Amino acid sequence: MTEPGAVRHTEHAMGTVFSFDIRGAPTRAVLRALADAVAWLHRVDEVFSTYRPGSQISRLGRGELTEQQCDPEVAEVLELCRATARSSNGWFSATPGGRLDPSAGVKGWAVERASQLLYDAGARHHSVNGGGDIQTRGEAAPGRPWQIGVAHPLCPGDLTTVVTGRDLAVATSGTAERGAHILNPHTDRPATDLASITLVGRHLTEVDTLATAAFAMGNASREWLRSLDGIEAFAVTADAQAWWTPGFAAYGWCPAGR
Repeated sequence: MTEPGAVRHTEHAMGTVFSFDIRGAPTRAVLRALADAVAWLHRVDEVFSTYRPGSQISRLGRGELTEQQCDPEVAEVLELCRATARSSNGWFSATPGGRLDPSAGVKGWAVERASQLLYDAGARHHSVNGGGDIQTRGEAAPGRPWQIGVAHPLCPGDLTTVVTGRDLAVATSGTAERGAHILNPHTDRPATDLASITLVGRHLTEVDTLATAAFAMGNASREWLRSLDGIEAFAVTADAQAWWTPGFAAYGWCPAGR
């Protein structure tokens, strides 16, 4: 149940739906921050949309702008993508299929920044959900952690697990919404080992990009993810089996067997 005075807001941007859930009666500062967060998401869309020919990222990809001529956020996101490419041994790419497209690094980064705007304004208990990639702060209610259902990629309408906790970032990469759209950057062919993989950590900027890399890597990502501090994962394979990292049980329900 939502607390009295809590604020919920839904915004369409970046080709998806963003949901804000702010718990507790908001102050004027929090409401201003919510408006700023919404404006921020639309600005990110204007700068980074690969569907807008006039966006900075589209013009950069065509060679009409240099990285230095773009807004500073462009360099920030591209460096985030390069860092994830290095840490994943090339399993993450901002140029899938040879075309500049850092979208896999944009949404989680934008959502975490929006969440920080709310937190800095005093909204210490809230969640921001960008198309299923979620940053939470604090609690859903006093003494009650946030609970985030993860859709089953092969059984529409069902959940495959529920993630529970405070101050969590949760990101899922998979085929349920957009089909086989994540490429193996080493072959430029769709990754097919997994139906979905959900990562849990503290910062959505990191978790979102790592989820994309892990999905591209497929079942081989299991050992790589075990080596990452503060990151846990739950995966559903293309043949409907499940696996998860050892620490995931602290956050989510795991089915019997492995």
